[in-house]
Amino acid sequence: MNNKESPVYKIIRVPINKVLPNDYNPNNVAPPEMKLLYDSIKEDGYTMPIVCYYDKDNDKYIIVDGFHRYRVMLEYKDIYERENGMLPVSIINKPLDQRMASTIRHNRARGSHDVDLMSNIVKELHDLGRSDEWISKHLGMDKDEILRLKQITGLTSLFKDAEFSKSWVPVIDDDFDEFEEELLEKMPQS
Repeated sequence: MNNKESPVYKIIRVPINKVLPNDYNPNNVAPPEMKLLYDSIKEDGYTMPIVCYYDKDNDKYIIVDGFHRYRVMLEYKDIYERENGMLPVSIINKPLDQRMASTIRHNRARGSHDVDLMSNIVKELHDLGRSDEWISKHLGMDKDEILRLKQITGLTSLFKDAEFSKSWVPVIDDDFDEFEEELLEKMPQS
């Protein structure tokens, strides 16, 4: 960057119809994470700009990072209307090879969630009185994931309000004795 100011200090509002995806991004987001991204943008607004290269010849902004944030506006009318069809964009002016490298760096720098830290967050939210339903809605987790994270902490207090199924009761089948006898008769004797 050579002592230039960071692009994030010069965010501009760009009509979504002037923004285009690049054709090289290998990143893919599963439907549950896309829903969580939508929920995040719905609740918090766009908190991170779409990083783009400005193509002066075509008057278009080519996405370097933020394709899925861009997709949220395309796919959710409520977001499009709230934002008046405008995306927050920061511009980087780099040749294609450098933009490709930037895309990969952005993708890989996101990291992953530490399971122990996530289970502690679930515990703290539970201690604050938040239900599994609240945690599921606001953190984008399904009930099984919440249960696994609770199990990791090993605290019985997290399960105090859980409803457990009754233990199973074997079904006694009178026909089974006949079936068993027939089966034993057909088995070769050694």
